[in-house]
This record gives sequence, structure tokens and C-alpha cells, in this order.
Amino acid sequence: TLSSSSAASDVYKRQIEKLEEEKNNILADIKEVYSEAKSSGYEPKIMRKVLIIRKMDVDERLEQEALLENYRNALGIF
Repeated sequence: TLSSSSAASDVYKRQIEKLEEEKNNILADIKEVYSEAKSSGYEPKIMRKVLIIRKMDVDERLEQEALLENYRNALGIF
């Protein structure tokens, strides 16, 4: 059951609002880093893909690369 305490709900609300603000600040910082990288000649779209690949499990990444190569071969793309 939910607590009817107004004080408890205010605490949760303030915590969530604080975290949302921190999240927005972090997202702005990330956007700024991509912008700086772009001005140095890097392509943000490619950087995002590289970061996604880095997070992947090695076996999963190798499997996806093999599947992609199979599809390219089947479609005559190279």
C-alpha cells in the first residue's frame, strides 16, 4: 500500500527531480563532447556506433559481423 505521508512523497519527488536535472546536465555534457569531437574532424554518428560496438559482448559482436557479411555477400554489396 502507498503511504499517505505527504512528506515521504515530497522526498521522492525531490529525489526524482534532482536526478532528472543531473541526467539533463550529463546529456548536455555528452552533446558538447560530440560537438567538440566534430570540430576536431570526428564524425559523431560513427563515434556513437563505435561506442555501441565497444559495449557489446565479443561473441555477440563477432556473430553480428558474420551475419552482416553474409547479407552483404547475398546482396552483392561490397
